[in-house]
Amino acid sequence: MRFSPEKLNIPDQRMKPFIDPGEIWKLLDNTKPDKQRVREVISKSLEKKRLTMEETAVLVNSIGTGLADKIKQGARDLKEKVYGNRIVLFAPLYVGNKCTNNCQYCGFRVSNRDAVRKTLSDDEIINEVEALEDNGQKRLILVYGEHPDYSPEYIAHTVKIVYGVKKGHGEIRRVNINAAPLDIEGFRTVGESGIGTYQIFQETYHPEAYKWYHLGGKKKDYEWRLTALDRAQEAGIDDVGIGALFGIYDWRFEVLGLVRHANHLEACYNVGPHTISFPRIKDALSLNIDAKYQTGDEDFKKLVAILRLAVPYTGLILTAREAPDVRREVLQYGVSQIDGGTKLELGSYSESKNEVQNLNREQFRINDPRSLAEVIDELLTNDYLPSFCTSCYRMGRTGEHFMEFSVPGFIKRFCTPNAILTLSEYICDYAKGDVAEKGWKVIERNLLKLETGVMQNTREKIERIKNGERDLYF
Repeated sequence: MRFSPEKLNIPDQRMKPFIDPGEIWKLLDNTKPDKQRVREVISKSLEKKRLTMEETAVLVNSIGTGLADKIKQGARDLKEKVYGNRIVLFAPLYVGNKCTNNCQYCGFRVSNRDAVRKTLSDDEIINEVEALEDNGQKRLILVYGEHPDYSPEYIAHTVKIVYGVKKGHGEIRRVNINAAPLDIEGFRTVGESGIGTYQIFQETYHPEAYKWYHLGGKKKDYEWRLTALDRAQEAGIDDVGIGALFGIYDWRFEVLGLVRHANHLEACYNVGPHTISFPRIKDALSLNIDAKYQTGDEDFKKLVAILRLAVPYTGLILTAREAPDVRREVLQYGVSQIDGGTKLELGSYSESKNEVQNLNREQFRINDPRSLAEVIDELLTNDYLPSFCTSCYRMGRTGEHFMEFSVPGFIKRFCTPNAILTLSEYICDYAKGDVAEKGWKVIERNLLKLETGVMQNTREKIERIKNGERDLYF
């Protein structure tokens, strides 16, 4: 169901700028939370209701009042209610780093003459995907610089290449995109290639800060970027991801900006973003940022917990920019997706070049270089359920439909069984040593939590997987 302003007798706000810095700062400057108000806001979130900007400001401004632990515990409880113990795994694949933008925090910027520019050939893409499949990956996000060479037609071409690569039991079942904003026709072209989520980060929602960091290229147009995912929705891509780059402006402002963006999409298109990302600025070649906005570990942990409470049904993505110890803790506060075995240098999956990071060929430095197998091992040790599930996307349970399915009972009927099945595949095809043993134990514990009929059906599918069948799902 699309937004119908003529029926609702309200102004049509689609594809119009929706960030008012004065409104956000007024909320941050004037919201004075007390313990009772914080408890009320957390209780509302635990009922799985999206928070308003004012309610989010209550949580943001409660930081430093001794209530941080209550917010973190609320986020833990909400994660268990909505997502259970599942953690979805993916990997980024950088296709090309040519770029016409001049972003002061990015190693790919056009003014960086030391950057080694490269676009993977079709054969190189195939080699990369085969290497990723050899490690057990099933979900990729393809990343492109903003450059005329990376047209909608080219992006669609590379998506089709990735889907076509099959090696043994390996295959990529979901391809997400992180690329430049497009016009409606461009989004339509990419959408028709069968992508999952189209992800665009605003970087900073503050217009003046945005202007300072973006000195050239199409990306300097704040409003074009801000309304990009409206155009994606108009083109029929109802599965979109938003994000902010923490460390280039006040983290409190960015949290409210993300919530405003989520609420805008829901108001106009009846569905919020599928995911929110919150990358924290890390080393990059010739980095030029204002150090006063650096987001420390404690604030980072709190902001993730606040985002979880603010947007109960939106997936939260935590990347390998963060060190393992930070990732380990932040997972508790509502994260639903992480990358594993990440390599950023173009061509590095197939050539294993990433043991020593080369910032001349990377966008930024990663701080969790562990292999996918090592990440899965730790998840299993901590009783998480690693998942490579793609069933909602392939069954049409995306966008508005995903929101309809995100109700009590859905997790136990679909999400947990599908996670179990994809983990069973991983164990059979890729797990080594005691990882397999740990995996089967985690599967058994999660099977016992299912309703009798679903449990039996899932056990039957596991046996079929052990006998060689693949890609079974509910």
